[in-house]
Amino acid sequence: MIIAANLKTNLTRKQTKEYVENIESFLIENNNSQEVLVFPTASSLNEHSGKVTIGVQNAYATQNGAFTGELGTDHLDEFAIKTILIGHSERRHVLGESQEELVKKFNFYKELGFKIVYCIGEPLEVREAGNDTMMEYISAQYEGIDAEYDNLIIAYEPVWAIGTGLTPTLEDIEAIHKDLKKKSPAPLLYGGSVKVTNAADVLALKSVDGVLVGSASLYVEHFCAMCEYAQNIENKN
Repeated sequence: MIIAANLKTNLTRKQTKEYVENIESFLIENNNSQEVLVFPTASSLNEHSGKVTIGVQNAYATQNGAFTGELGTDHLDEFAIKTILIGHSERRHVLGESQEELVKKFNFYKELGFKIVYCIGEPLEVREAGNDTMMEYISAQYEGIDAEYDNLIIAYEPVWAIGTGLTPTLEDIEAIHKDLKKKSPAPLLYGGSVKVTNAADVLALKSVDGVLVGSASLYVEHFCAMCEYAQNIENKN
């Protein structure tokens, strides 16, 4: 399974280094074979080799240039980063990234062979409009995206569940993941108020290939527990 931590705008470089080292030690000591991704804030990036893969939360489709406030591949190369998060709901809905912009970014990093964690999801008003409307909305987020890209991971995050403590029922998660599996062969993660108290149940669902964890991942012991849940499920299967 894939267990991913989106640290958002949290943890300093020193704190992030300690955080990653703690996870690395846990994985080694417990012989944990899960794929673990950590996405720190840009100022906390460091090169790291080991079981934990470091990714970037955002970067511009460029090597370098006059793009104030952005990162290019020169900066990612310095830390040997080849994993990127694209399309997170906060990039779409808070920072206003359009589907056109996301497609440009996706294609740029696809050409460079990056592992791409591509996020999709719907706001509450869309979900309440019914399943057909919801799936139409989510399907639009696949437009222009190569769903067959072999280094792709898709993360489904219902926007209304992110940071609210609200989550769809397990039956709802399984149902939508089953539908989304028809759109792409890529591993499919669930995100949206994943926490240590519900992660084991979510990870046990047949159509869930892992989780993308936001605020709950800031507690390193909680995140490590999720890695352990995934390993236990894999061992049973």
